[in-house]
Amino acid sequence: MMPWFKRVEKGIHTPTEEKKETPDGLWYKCPECKAVISMAEHRKNLNTCVKCDYHDRIGSEEYFAILFDDNKFTELDGNLTSGDPLNFVDSKPYPQRIAATEKKTGLKDAVRTAYGKMNGQNITIACMDFAFIGGSMGSVVGEKISRAIDHARETRTPFMMISKSGGARMMEAGFSLMQMAKTSAKLALLSEERLPYISLLTDPTTGGVTASYAMLGDFNIAEPGALIGFAGPRVIRETIGKDLPKDFQSAEFVLEHGFLDFIVDRKALKQKLTDLLEMVMPKETPKSEKPKKLRATSKAS
Repeated sequence: MMPWFKRVEKGIHTPTEEKKETPDGLWYKCPECKAVISMAEHRKNLNTCVKCDYHDRIGSEEYFAILFDDNKFTELDGNLTSGDPLNFVDSKPYPQRIAATEKKTGLKDAVRTAYGKMNGQNITIACMDFAFIGGSMGSVVGEKISRAIDHARETRTPFMMISKSGGARMMEAGFSLMQMAKTSAKLALLSEERLPYISLLTDPTTGGVTASYAMLGDFNIAEPGALIGFAGPRVIRETIGKDLPKDFQSAEFVLEHGFLDFIVDRKALKQKLTDLLEMVMPKETPKSEKPKKLRATSKAS
């Protein structure tokens, strides 16, 4: 009688078409600590590493799901798309690049704006998407942020900006750079009306975005480990001819040097923002009832 564990034929003879491959997207490997966990567990942990708390890049879809109650919100100006004012061509014409990126990402441009409730508190949020041409700031980005600020002013709600960008969009040149002044002017109007502006800087926040609305918050906050700066470390190193400090331009470095108010873990973000807004937003005083008019009475003498 042959033992059950003995291999009769040597080698593996499974035909290629019958081999089963592990489906893509089931596992996540942390780029920081190299820990491997399931994608389901990674998403449940809000795309942060369960071992070292490394914050993976996410987009507007994920941030809106984290911040808005039950992921319910109303999107603003969802159909705005870029034109081609300069007839720009690099490896391909700019309109073709926009169309290809729209098809690939399902996004219309590098920012989405929306309003809804966050733990019961009304709020207007603009969130950038790095997947759309590196989160570059073009005319549509500036226009949508400006309109979102106008919405916050009209509805008397706090405004939050979530930045994630490689800087100004080169395909729009001067039109892109003008968005720095445009959004800054709108934020000045928001400030005049004493409505809070919270700026959340995520990885990476660089270039013209850092030089404008990203650093103009009443509260400038960041996620752990985010790259924050104007020019890249390599450019700065070649310009000054010196080695840069360790962790230069990380959120922790920027906080230490006074350019941030605090760093907040993504898992605590919603509650931290709620607590912050409860402190700074004016309380609505209930309308008191009009006092009843008392009719004068006189005693007969």
